[in-house]
Amino acid sequence: RCLSVLRRRCDIAGKRLAGPGLAAEGRVLRSVLYVYHSRLLRHRPYLALQQVEQCLKRLWKMNLVGCLETLVELIPKKNASKAQEECLVPSQPMLETVALKVLGGCKLILRLLDCCCKAFLLSVKHLCSEEFILLNTLASGLLSRLWFVIQYRCVLQSLTSLYGALSTMLHLVSETQQTPYIKGFTFPSDISEFLGVNISSEAKKQQAKMFTTKKSTSWMKKLFPPMPEAVSKVGKKRKPETCPSAMKNRGILCTVDIGETVV
Repeated sequence: RCLSVLRRRCDIAGKRLAGPGLAAEGRVLRSVLYVYHSRLLRHRPYLALQQVEQCLKRLWKMNLVGCLETLVELIPKKNASKAQEECLVPSQPMLETVALKVLGGCKLILRLLDCCCKAFLLSVKHLCSEEFILLNTLASGLLSRLWFVIQYRCVLQSLTSLYGALSTMLHLVSETQQTPYIKGFTFPSDISEFLGVNISSEAKKQQAKMFTTKKSTSWMKKLFPPMPEAVSKVGKKRKPETCPSAMKNRGILCTVDIGETVV
């Protein structure tokens, strides 16, 4: 029964970590940082975005998905027959290695969520000051989407439930035959004590911060007021062939982030 629970939770955690959401947001984030690297080296939202990217990079370098796949391969697919009381189980060193990576992954994801929240608040703050409108609008949308992907897909919750199954199996295996691999570290029985925060309450706090900031500032209405009807009618009548100056300055507008409304 413990083996089947462990296999199922490893599969769930691996699928949620290897999902397309995290990978896609990570690629977009790297592209944004690459484009703005030479222009915004001292900009605070840009530095906060770099911290988010570092957390994502460390999470991928852990190769937690590959470690979970290796553990699943060691778990027998079928339960042993009732007449046979013995069955193959993963070794204690393997279970300890996976458990340690799961603990580190949970810490990293908590840090990633915290960095996303701080960077989002900084982006909205500078956006209200009409600084680097293009970057901060893009960053606020990207960070809120990344935070939502982790929370909605329950990546952290799946890892914490996986650690519970790992802890139970590790305790049973060590009682049968003690072959400790990681020395000088005591694996916690409750992962919430190790993390130091309640996951659900922390997520609610961060969500309240982000939603309250968006609601109170209403930065979209401040920075992008509705266009007057006269200007909009003129814009509709105007054709692209009659605006050579706009086509000439198109390259400048694409490369420079402007802080004022351009008619």
